[in-house]
Amino acid sequence: MPVLLVNGQRCEIDAPPARALLDALREDLGLTGTREGCRAGECGACHVLVDGRALASCQTPLWAAEGREITTVEALPAALHEAFEAEQAAQCGYCSAGMLAAAAALLRVEPDPQEAQIRAALDRQLCRCGAHLAIVRAVRRAAAALRVGAS
Repeated sequence: MPVLLVNGQRCEIDAPPARALLDALREDLGLTGTREGCRAGECGACHVLVDGRALASCQTPLWAAEGREITTVEALPAALHEAFEAEQAAQCGYCSAGMLAAAAALLRVEPDPQEAQIRAALDRQLCRCGAHLAIVRAVRRAAAALRVGAS
């Protein structure tokens, strides 16, 4: 039985080790903020943080996540969520969880990213609504808020 560390809590999952992390998060743990998109690891909707890096949870088997720190959209800093709301960076909202995870991963390593760095970090995230400009503004806003909060 795989044991995961999800959002700071130890969770035993009664599932085969080859089961997708996405399914365990949504179905076993009730963390439905992470979305299922393409099921091929291409769209970014299912991204979560695994040891601080944004990874496709639809392509990550439980055995590969065991013993690693998993952070879902539900546990990301409030400043990120608030910035996305303030900048109206989510139209339909389907890509938001993955966008937020990718942004959080970037801000962990680069607290004051330039626009080109933000665009590169979000390059694998698809937004069919075309909210990319608002999303870049939201990441910059969140970065500023997190820097102020850290000082």
